[in-house]
Amino acid sequence: MKCEYVNYRNGDRWMWMKLICLVIIFMAIPGIKGEIPLAYTPAAISGGQNDMLTVKNYDTGAVMTESYTDVEHLNRDTQVRTGAYANSADAASPRGGLEASISSNVIGNAHIAWQSVDPGVTAKGRHPLIGRSVEDLTGVFSIEKLIQLWSDSQSGEICVDWLPCS
Repeated sequence: MKCEYVNYRNGDRWMWMKLICLVIIFMAIPGIKGEIPLAYTPAAISGGQNDMLTVKNYDTGAVMTESYTDVEHLNRDTQVRTGAYANSADAASPRGGLEASISSNVIGNAHIAWQSVDPGVTAKGRHPLIGRSVEDLTGVFSIEKLIQLWSDSQSGEICVDWLPCS
């Protein structure tokens, strides 16, 4: 009778190496991942809410944007009136405007901007910029603002001003 010695340890080692390689491969597949780390979760979830209003009057070249981002608290009352009408003497040049009354209490970030361009096109195909204002605010604040953009207005007729505190 012949005795043969079989070394099972080498076979066991090969099996463990295959198992470890399979685990590494499965962990590398994007769909098979663990949970999000606890330190990352609050930052991703508490991004705050966003609120945006943009009004464009293409006939008169007036644009107004009111945007709130990363908001913890927002109480706002915005009223916008815009329109255009053609003058009976010259129907090719419309008149009109954009009026906005902004009243808000915010904890977060605010972006309030307006722009007025000439609706007529220059020789190069561009609309000349008449006026522009951009305000970016961060923190806890209250906004009371009135924006009036009218076409064919004279100096002093257009009002963009902060309303007085009550």
